[in-house]
Amino acid sequence: MRFLSEINSPADLRQLKVEDLQEVADEVRQFIIDTCSRVGGHTGASLGAVELAVAMHYVFDTPSDKLVWDVGHQAYAHKILTGRRDQLHTIKQPGGLSGFLRREESEYDAFGAGHASTSLSAALGMAAARDTKGENFHVCAMIGDSSLAGGMAMEAINHAGHLKSRLIVLLNDNGMSIAPGVGSINGYLNRIKEAQSYQHLKEEIGDALGSVPGIGDSLRRAAKSFKDAIAAAVLPGALVNELGFKYIGYVDGHNVPMLVRALEEAKKVDDGPVIVHALTTKGKGFPNPEKNYYAYHATGPFDPRTGLPYKSSKVAPPTYTQVFGDTMCELMAIDESIIALTAAMPDGTGVDKVLEKFPDRSYDVGIAEQHAVTFCAGMACEGLKPVAAIYSTFLQRAFDQVIHDVCLQNLNVTLAMDRAGIVGADGPTHHGLLDIAYLRGYPNIVLMAPKDEAEMRDMLFTAIEFPGPAAIRYPRGNGEGVDISAAPGKLEIGKAEVLREGGDVAIVAYGEMVYPSLEAGNKLAASGIQNTVVNARFVKPLDSDLLLNLARNNRLIVTVEDAYLAGGFGSAILELLEENGLADKIKVVRMGIPDRIVTHGDPKQLMAEFGLDVDGIISRVTQSLETLDEENSPKNRIKAVG
Repeated sequence: MRFLSEINSPADLRQLKVEDLQEVADEVRQFIIDTCSRVGGHTGASLGAVELAVAMHYVFDTPSDKLVWDVGHQAYAHKILTGRRDQLHTIKQPGGLSGFLRREESEYDAFGAGHASTSLSAALGMAAARDTKGENFHVCAMIGDSSLAGGMAMEAINHAGHLKSRLIVLLNDNGMSIAPGVGSINGYLNRIKEAQSYQHLKEEIGDALGSVPGIGDSLRRAAKSFKDAIAAAVLPGALVNELGFKYIGYVDGHNVPMLVRALEEAKKVDDGPVIVHALTTKGKGFPNPEKNYYAYHATGPFDPRTGLPYKSSKVAPPTYTQVFGDTMCELMAIDESIIALTAAMPDGTGVDKVLEKFPDRSYDVGIAEQHAVTFCAGMACEGLKPVAAIYSTFLQRAFDQVIHDVCLQNLNVTLAMDRAGIVGADGPTHHGLLDIAYLRGYPNIVLMAPKDEAEMRDMLFTAIEFPGPAAIRYPRGNGEGVDISAAPGKLEIGKAEVLREGGDVAIVAYGEMVYPSLEAGNKLAASGIQNTVVNARFVKPLDSDLLLNLARNNRLIVTVEDAYLAGGFGSAILELLEENGLADKIKVVRMGIPDRIVTHGDPKQLMAEFGLDVDGIISRVTQSLETLDEENSPKNRIKAVG
């Protein structure tokens, strides 16, 4: 590679000539393809933003100037150009580079992000801080067209137009999020693209007026309002005029010299925010990207010649996501009041199957989780049974809507929370570790988690038929391989399942942790430690009768959950025991995620790190019993009395 091997920082990039930058972009793109074909990653997302990264780092004096990337999964070129080229092969690997942006990773990562629609607010905050402190640097926020439709981005645009701070927004318009973009904002951007004659018309008017001998410049200045009126008429000009933004575009987002010129012009605007509208192609350069836009957004290793993933000879059980989609289709064929919904994640949640089979009863609302939940609440008010399939981490964005619009009104809305627990390579911004804590504190809602894919089918049916709010959390990845041929059945709300009985130790597990707990229980029994293993099924309501009986008849209860311990499943059991005067009668050991940030890495390795595997559960039970025996030894009892 002629240029890339010598670029170790943006300062090196800025030593090149503009005419060399396109070749740099080509080299960066090939480097991403070569690397991701071996290790996987957000391949398509990053390939579409290569030229944007090259142009931004060429035009702006980073890191003094601030580049704020929305989401960050499209920033591989940014990482390559900022000294992390030789580490890219570690992307999303344990101990390697984050798949998103992290301030701790590089001084060039001005703001960490893994969720969409955050860049404008963060960048505006930086610009306001700059102005307050009397400093002088540029702030450029990069945001995608689908992220622009997010409510938070719209709030930032409203505020930016009011503040009139210097701010540059680079709009990466590819008509896609993970799936094709939806909504009126997407339509608005399409109308801008279609108004191709506007820029030419504006220039022609300016040139014609300026050419009038003697008074041309005066006429040109006087015609400014006239040209603005044309902008509003020819373009759908809400962002251009009414919200206080200048507009530059649209420009070819894969033409680096053109991008450089547009960004240089944007830097000259000193009286308010400006949008540079760049048109790009997601997955540009990826082999055969048109075959499946879902597949190339984020990939595992693939054949760089064809773009096809390497096939495994191992036949795996269906994923929970697949089971959800199939079960929804099955239930919707029977009950016409059931509605399916997702927030820009049709493939990731399994709703793509439903959209195809029941287009009139399924929705993709775009990157709009808050709207999604309240939209469901409105449908529930009219007697429908909406099911919102949203990742656990993304549902955090709609916390108030779940409480205020669904739970408070006791509406029949089902929340299907995919990617609960530790999700692996996407790391801290995507782990679903908080949903138990942030949902169980409010009345009316029912919370459950299946031990396997068959139980998930039953829980989905149970949740839909429950007349109030209900939420199901389930993990990323494959199920246990159990038989799922039976029709979904209705479970008794709040009723746990005893999987094995014996001894004076009880292991009470929730969701994904049930099978490891059962295997640990069987191995403990084989070694002489008899035990009871319970599939809790529900964290709200708890099976109070069973749990209180266990507390009265056992020495030790061990709770196991793949979530943060603070406010989690184990905490709920401790609260139950305290309410019933049993908190000091039984030893309770809670197993889960401690109060620390969980990094990215292989889920199995991370679970083992926190002791949430079979060996970890066995070790914790054994150690806890030894501690109890030591505390209850005659010697220690005498010391305690003394």
